[in-house]
Amino acid sequence: MPKRYLLTPGPTEVPPEISLAGARPIIHHRSPEFRKLFAEIQEGLKIIFQTRNDCLVFASSGTGGMEAAIVNLLSPGDMALVVKGGKFGERWAEICQAYGVHVISVDVPSGEAVDPHTIENELRQDSFFKIKAVFTTLAETSTGVATDINAIGRIVRNYKAVLVVDAISGLGSCELRTDNWLADVCVAASQKGLMLPPGLAFATVSEKAWRLVEESKLPKYYWSFEKAKNVLPDNQTAFTPAISLLMSLKESLSMLRAEGLDNILDRHKRLASACRTGIIALGLQLFARHPADNVTSVKMPPGIHGETFIKRAKDVYGVSLAGGQGELKNKIFRISHLGYTDTFDVITAISCIEMVLIDLGMEGIEPGAGVRAAMHVLRKGNKARNFGL
Repeated sequence: MPKRYLLTPGPTEVPPEISLAGARPIIHHRSPEFRKLFAEIQEGLKIIFQTRNDCLVFASSGTGGMEAAIVNLLSPGDMALVVKGGKFGERWAEICQAYGVHVISVDVPSGEAVDPHTIENELRQDSFFKIKAVFTTLAETSTGVATDINAIGRIVRNYKAVLVVDAISGLGSCELRTDNWLADVCVAASQKGLMLPPGLAFATVSEKAWRLVEESKLPKYYWSFEKAKNVLPDNQTAFTPAISLLMSLKESLSMLRAEGLDNILDRHKRLASACRTGIIALGLQLFARHPADNVTSVKMPPGIHGETFIKRAKDVYGVSLAGGQGELKNKIFRISHLGYTDTFDVITAISCIEMVLIDLGMEGIEPGAGVRAAMHVLRKGNKARNFGL
């Protein structure tokens, strides 16, 4: 069996230090030891989110955090403006509809980023202020597209609606300045840039959003933002937390702080640039016109079947890449350079892609061309990585 390389955009690789932190003996969640742990986590989350607001924590997938945002902000029959530019934008709409919220869709072609002026036009037409929330995605990992949250935040601030951002794959890998960009609610999860296993969801909530929470009439119990907020002064969670994951999270936040947020963002930009340079050198085409720094999406070359490509990369070379989702199935593949990734993860990904394409009979692939191009970028911008070890 070959060595395994996890280069999918979630779950991502977990550093051994973080895995070991989660293997420590369990502690009681109503103890002084837990309160100290949770206080340190709150401080670290505020730094990574770039917010002064409280960070609510749930034992959940990222989708649970998305659902929590909807049921805490809205009431039956409310209207929501949803940017649908991929599977995760579509998920906002699907959860809204499941709760009887009326969705106004901003449909964005796959691979494109939403024009903030489109959102402004929709809000201007809402003369009776029926739109309560605008839902969008920082980094749409199904397509590899980045959204200009900063511009959208400055538009939404002028209306009664709140801005809700899915930052699940973007937190810790793409620039996110929650408060400065006027994002009212940011939802994230543990298994991407935070380098943890799946199982934790987070939500930051602005004062503007809390006013909407007070009016919300959608049903919630476990997902209640108010319940989570009420126990924060005691550094507690409303219900039994995922204690081992929180122990790992403390280690993750410590490592990220040691590296420094600016360095983290620079590293992701460098890896993204190297990966895309290598892809272009192979004669392949990038898919996203406004790419995020955490994942590279690539058009599947003619004559190469997507599932066959992904399967061979994993079964023969031990490299897990991601295929396309929904309408993009067999049309694109995706390479993660997210979280616990660095120089040789990109080299591994590009060399694997070269070998698989040659194996599958693609003509015109010069062995080593992609790796050579990626190496040039990596060597020019390489800096020693510091994870606080």
